[in-house]
This record gives sequence, C-alpha cells and structure tokens, in this order.
Amino acid sequence: MTLRAETGTLLRHPDRFYIGGEWVEPSSTDRIGVIDSATEEEFLTVAEARTADVDRAVAAARLAFDDGPWPRFSPTRRAEFLRAMADGLRKRGGDIAQFWPRESGVLHAVAQNAAPRSAGLYEFYAGLADTFSFEEPATPMAGEFGLLVREPVGVVGAIIPWNGPQITMTTKIVPALLAGCTVILKSSPEAPAEGYIIAEIAEDVGLPAGVLNVLTADREVSELLVRDPRVDKITFTGSTAAGRRIGSICGDRVARCTLELGGKSAAVILDDMDIATAATTLARAECNLTGQVCASLTRVVVTKGRHDAMVEALTAEFAAVRVGDPFTPSSEMGPLVSDRQRDRVLGYIEKGKAEGAVLATGGGPPAHLSRGFYVEPTVFGHVDNSSSIAQEEIFGPVLSVIPSDSEEDSIRIANDTVYGLNASVFTNDPDRAREIARRLKSGTVGHNAPRVDLHIAFGGFKQSGIGREGGVEGLLPFLETKTVVLQGRPSGYR
Repeated sequence: MTLRAETGTLLRHPDRFYIGGEWVEPSSTDRIGVIDSATEEEFLTVAEARTADVDRAVAAARLAFDDGPWPRFSPTRRAEFLRAMADGLRKRGGDIAQFWPRESGVLHAVAQNAAPRSAGLYEFYAGLADTFSFEEPATPMAGEFGLLVREPVGVVGAIIPWNGPQITMTTKIVPALLAGCTVILKSSPEAPAEGYIIAEIAEDVGLPAGVLNVLTADREVSELLVRDPRVDKITFTGSTAAGRRIGSICGDRVARCTLELGGKSAAVILDDMDIATAATTLARAECNLTGQVCASLTRVVVTKGRHDAMVEALTAEFAAVRVGDPFTPSSEMGPLVSDRQRDRVLGYIEKGKAEGAVLATGGGPPAHLSRGFYVEPTVFGHVDNSSSIAQEEIFGPVLSVIPSDSEEDSIRIANDTVYGLNASVFTNDPDRAREIARRLKSGTVGHNAPRVDLHIAFGGFKQSGIGREGGVEGLLPFLETKTVVLQGRPSGYR
C-alpha cells in the first residue's frame, strides 16, 4: 500500500449503518462528505443518521441488553471477543493509518501506531476479566452473608470526537463491553471511518447482534441519543460547551454520564530545568496532531528571569518544524481538521495580538502551502494569564509563555483556570516534581513531558470533565454496584 492510497474500497458499506448485527439501509438519502484536511477535497461519503436511525440503534442495543446473551456471558467469555477484536484491529492498522491523516491532519507515521495502541487496551481490559472483582464477599451488619456485586450499567451511548477517533472509541467501547453493556457508537461527521472499521471487526468476530451498533450523525441528531430514556449511560469526549449540555440533559433524567472535556494545561518550568531541553520537549509535543489534543501543554509558565530564554528556545524549535502533507515522510506537522478549525485558530492568534501578547513566531498559514487547512506553529510571549489565549482552549499549534514572579506564583498561575485535565512539572528533582504534582489541580500530572497514560486513568478536574477513562478506573463507570445481603451462605462461599 502506498503512503497516500485510494480509500474507496477500504470500507464495505459506508452507505449504511451497523445496527443489530447487520448493515442496514439508512432512513433517508442524506449523506456526509468527508473532506481531506490536506487537499480540501472530498475523499469519502457516508450515510448520515436521522431520528429513525438513532431510534433503531437504541432499540437494537436495548433488546441485546435486556434479552440477549451478552450481559449473561461471564467476563471471561466476553474477554475472548475483546482479544479477537484486538487481532482484527492489528490487521486493519494500515486502513486506519490511511483514514486518520485525511480526517484530522495527524501524521501518517503517528497514525500507524493507532491500531496497535488500541489493540493493547483491548488486551488490557480482557486481562481484567480474571483479576477484577465483579463479585466479592462483604461482612453485613445484619444477615449471615453479604455480597458486593458489580453489574453492567446497561445501554451505553458513546459519542466520540474527530481528533482521535480510534483511541477515544477504544476507551469507551472496550470497558463497556467487558462490563456486559451494549453500545451505540456515534461517530463524528469529520472522522467516521474508524467507526466503520470497528463495526466490520465486530461483524467478523461474531459479536452478538445489537451488542455494538455504529452510526454517524451531527450534533442535533446526536442529542436524541442523550435524551433517550432507553439509554442508561452516556460517555462523551468533546468540548466543555457540549459537555455542559450533555451533562444537564443526563442530570435531568438522572442518567449516568462520563464526560472527558477540554483543557488548558500548564507546563510548570522550575528554575533548575534546562530551558533548551524543556523547549524541545514542548515543541515536539505540540506538533502532535497539530495541537488538536485536549491534554496539550499550551500554557508554559516560567519565572520572569527565564521568560525571554524560553520564548527564544521555543521560537527556534518551532521555526525549524517542517509543516506539510501528513503522508510526506519529511513532514513534522500536518494540517488542522477543517477550514472552520483553521479560522478558529487564526482568530485566537489575532485575539492574542490584540490583547497585548507578543507574537514571537508563526501566526498565519504557511506561505509555501496553497491548499489544506494549515497554520504555522505559533509562540506568544509575555502572555497575561487572564487573556483569551491563556484561558480558552484553542485546539491548535499555539503556545503561550506566561511569566511568573516565583515558582510559588507559577503554581498559582497553573491552577488559575476553569480547566484541570493535564499538567507537567519540569525539574531535575523527582521529589520536587511529586510535591508540586500534588498541588496542581489536574487529573494527570507528568514529569518533564506530557505523560497521559490510559493504562492508569485519564480525566479531568473542574470543567475538564466527570469520571475517568482508561485503566481499572475506566471500567468502574460502566458498572452499577449492588449490595446483596443473604440469611444463608451460598454455594461457592462455603
């Protein structure tokens, strides 16, 4: 397969939805055209779900949960399917690596790791089938014997974003399936291909009908999934604005929800850290997915005496970045997902200049690229932490260097945000890193780099979300805890 291959034959049924174990005709002739972020040309057309399609998918998932075998399988039996799906993902890794760069602008070299990384999480959760306590004895205050039982929450609506569809669907689908839930996966209009691929894998491994249902819809139709009383839980990754609405709807009907939302994460540079080393790490990380990463370290907080050196070092790093087609091996950063996202990022750059920050490098579309949704990697210095570019999620390759009066002030600035998704402490002293990590109001804190780890847990404080994904913590939201108190001791616990 060439680096940039034709994608027309990589999906079996892009004109249909996967519902109830079958590829079904959509209820309308509406279609979604998916635009290549590097060429601005349509490269894929998929069916667009309407009200009747969402209703059908929910009904299939509800039937599969209430009357099907999946919730009644043992976790070990469910794990067999997860391992088979992991094998299927590895086989489709080349296809995923063709779609993701076109959809979102990620480098092809990075996209090649998407399937193996996701497959590893499938196998991680499959391994929990033998180690996690889905039922355990407990000592009751009354009665002879107690049990603490963890049962599947029910029908899950999983709504995923366009920036990292493969990994985000994995953190939702896989623990839900291990728990015994059934799932409706709602893909983003900008990035639907990975949802189709996982549906094809589910079909290939013989996942029981209705256990996984896949469709693509825009926000208005997606809200039907959130409002449907037959859906027991919503798991969503996306903007904080959308998360607030989803959370309010779920709260109104007391539905369970997990929300993985936005971030404005700080890199706290302590005075013992080498500036050049920190700048290299931060610049390389920001090139990942062109900064379209919720956990991106976009606020660089450094004491005033080292501010100018940090700006200069970041400028030198960013000035050397080769921006270009994500399928070109020499490219180090690709385009943004869409013209709308490009315009949003450019709008924030103009806000930064208007509010008094000093533009050090970048600031516009690259001069050498005449098409594609590209923005130069951009650095601002002398950023006030109360400004728009320091407080609002830009979702593009824009770094803000914020001067502080002291290391203590750096911690205050890092916490002065409505978000709390990710952070990092840059220091040569692991003990200081640990001490300051405990003071940062953030769901993840790394040391000398962004260090998100989905085998432990991922999620945010404050307006960065509710709940956790990844690791054992990511299984718990798909389980309901039941207390059983018996007057006698059951077999198996003699």
